[in-house]
Amino acid sequence: MNGKILEICVDDAAGLEAAIAGGADRIELCSALSVGGLTPSRGFMALAANAPVPVYAMIRPRGGDFIFSQGDIDTMLNDIDAVRQCGLAGVVLGVSRDDSTLDAMTLEKLIDHAEGLGTTLHRAFDLVPDFSEAVETAIALGFERILTSGGKKTVVDGLDSLEKIVSLAAGRISIMPGAGVKVGNAASILKRLGVDEIHSSGGIPNSGAAARTLELGFDTTDRRITDPATVAALKAQVSSVAN
Repeated sequence: MNGKILEICVDDAAGLEAAIAGGADRIELCSALSVGGLTPSRGFMALAANAPVPVYAMIRPRGGDFIFSQGDIDTMLNDIDAVRQCGLAGVVLGVSRDDSTLDAMTLEKLIDHAEGLGTTLHRAFDLVPDFSEAVETAIALGFERILTSGGKKTVVDGLDSLEKIVSLAAGRISIMPGAGVKVGNAASILKRLGVDEIHSSGGIPNSGAAARTLELGFDTTDRRITDPATVAALKAQVSSVAN
């Protein structure tokens, strides 16, 4: 891809369609974005294989922390197989040790299993105690990029740390800021950090939820919906930033 890249995370078919219509350059395919994204279903992967842009599938078998049991890891290996069989471009991974450092041994096993697929290190990176060590681990493992908010809840809060992470990476791995990226700040984030990729949900509030659906707990008002106009506005801002 040439120019700056806008990655949009989606967790349903309507969101996938909206992201493509809005001009996303790459899709992060998930389920349950409300908990940071889980592995999408095989059916959703198969649908996304028809997208005109690269699609990376989240490989995260459950919500909560990133300290995974052997059963979780076996599930992740099987899910990587599904990504390959469906013809998607890559996977999004992250595994922590008890001390929140990256579990390099398990990640190496998963990456080896994903041979031939692109790889993104997800925000398990934001939990690490030492960004310098984690950047070197990610590079040694062969990740293409790190998705990070700089260890803060949002990119805006983590900008100082993100500048240090970009410096540590020194062009050896792509640093992709994500979390709280909006139409009002995407361009300024790209300009300040000098990075080539940025990640957003392109979402708007779930204002149309039916009362009865909310009452029975089938939906929540804090769920966000991918909006093609918002994605298009983000894409315009990203495209306005010169390389």
